[in-house]
Amino acid sequence: MGNPTPSLRLSCEYFPPKTAEGKHKLLAAHDRLQALSPAFVSVTYGAGGSTRTNTRDMVLELKRRGSCVAPHLSFGGDDESLVLELLQVYRDNGIRRLVALRGDMPSGMGGMSQMVYAAELVAFVRRHTGGHFAIEVAAYPEMHPQAPDMVSDLRFLKRKFDAGADSALTQFFFNADAYFWFIDACRAEGITQPVYPGIMPILNYQNLARFARNCGAEIPRWLHYRLESLEGDDAGTREFAEEFVGSLCRRLVDGGAPGLHFYTMNQAEPTLAIARRAGLL
Repeated sequence: MGNPTPSLRLSCEYFPPKTAEGKHKLLAAHDRLQALSPAFVSVTYGAGGSTRTNTRDMVLELKRRGSCVAPHLSFGGDDESLVLELLQVYRDNGIRRLVALRGDMPSGMGGMSQMVYAAELVAFVRRHTGGHFAIEVAAYPEMHPQAPDMVSDLRFLKRKFDAGADSALTQFFFNADAYFWFIDACRAEGITQPVYPGIMPILNYQNLARFARNCGAEIPRWLHYRLESLEGDDAGTREFAEEFVGSLCRRLVDGGAPGLHFYTMNQAEPTLAIARRAGLL
């Protein structure tokens, strides 16, 4: 059974595996995740282009398997000629969607003069490829950790759309009100394009806390204590996490979210379990 509400856009995100075993596991997970009838799957791009080749190879492999694939792309550590070369490879292989992100510069390259902001990358892609690609960008309901304030962060997002982005995928969050407030703030800023909530399965509390610290996502205090109390109880953690994140998805969809973007962590079952709890399967 696929997505029972086809007007709801579902998508999945993977990171490029580093080993043959990792690739085998990802492809198996990808096959299972087709139960969601995802509109596309995206493949991440490491800081400074550190996974450039692995990302490209996985994108092309998934495309050969008949999937709509959206490679992540950034300028960090790459000069314009490398980005243009990659864009041409993607065009030649029928890729029609990108996720354009701010580039993190590799260590030791902070003094290089080149484009690193997502709005500049969106404008660059539009300048060189016109309307070939649908372009997704990142949005932060709880504010980008390096933004000086929320107003500035919203204006950064507006610049990405003004440069030619089509829609946005949010950083993960666990407070539905943060998303709804953010959408209201986007509309007040003149942003009318769709913004899709990013959904993170809770697999391991320590890893989740590390991810949240790195990206500025808030783990509500009550959730922190609940997960902490379940440490060592894998079955209990899994049951609680699936129910909680599934309920979050249901509330987002019922509240008008145009779809959901799942950070799958290259695993199928956690995302499928959440989808079942949310009534999406």
